[in-house]
Amino acid sequence: MTNAFFVTGTDTEVGKTVASRAILHAAASANIKMAGYKPVASGSAMTAEGMRNSDALYIQDAAPVDLTYDEVNPYAFEAPVSPHLAAEQENRVIDFDVLSQGLAHLKAKSEAVLVEGAGGWRVPVTRNDFLSTWVKREKLPVILVVGVKLGCLSHAILTAEAIGHDGLEVVGWVANRVNPGTENYAEIIRMLEDNLPGQKLGEIPYMPGIKKRDLGQFIDLSPLGLL
Repeated sequence: MTNAFFVTGTDTEVGKTVASRAILHAAASANIKMAGYKPVASGSAMTAEGMRNSDALYIQDAAPVDLTYDEVNPYAFEAPVSPHLAAEQENRVIDFDVLSQGLAHLKAKSEAVLVEGAGGWRVPVTRNDFLSTWVKREKLPVILVVGVKLGCLSHAILTAEAIGHDGLEVVGWVANRVNPGTENYAEIIRMLEDNLPGQKLGEIPYMPGIKKRDLGQFIDLSPLGLL
């Protein structure tokens, strides 16, 4: 049975794509055929090939399974806003069945699928529903990305609690140092280790141009049962 994991963050702009690339790089190094999936993406731009989202392109590039862009990202919206608003502006509806069909397709082409979410855990896809509803429907284990900065402890613990209340398991978490000036970094990591469910998969240091680097060395895949 193909494994699939859902990557969520403590907020938007905390490094979900950075962590997803790191996991995909680690999978490639371990010769695991892991597909990358970014089902919903806002903040895209029109290109000669069609609408393209930079995060989805980074996921497509990092994955050891070669996929077309449409396989990686079925919903690309232009406006850099919440998916429910972006979809409304384009008179489109995010259909969970489309997301599920895309996931099943990638499962058939790979040994594992890494699904990167949009925004935080409760990001809305309509006026009254959330992407987390689809994750619950698919019963996906969750990897939580913590952007290490002031306030991240509360955000991380509350997000993990919400995931647990939804009946899903946080199987691992990644610390991403988004602010090199954050004080008490080591103490923050210890607090996360003591209070978050699942094992720490790794810590990604702050680096310029990080989305273009090979980050697999910072990730331990063993807690995910893939090795």
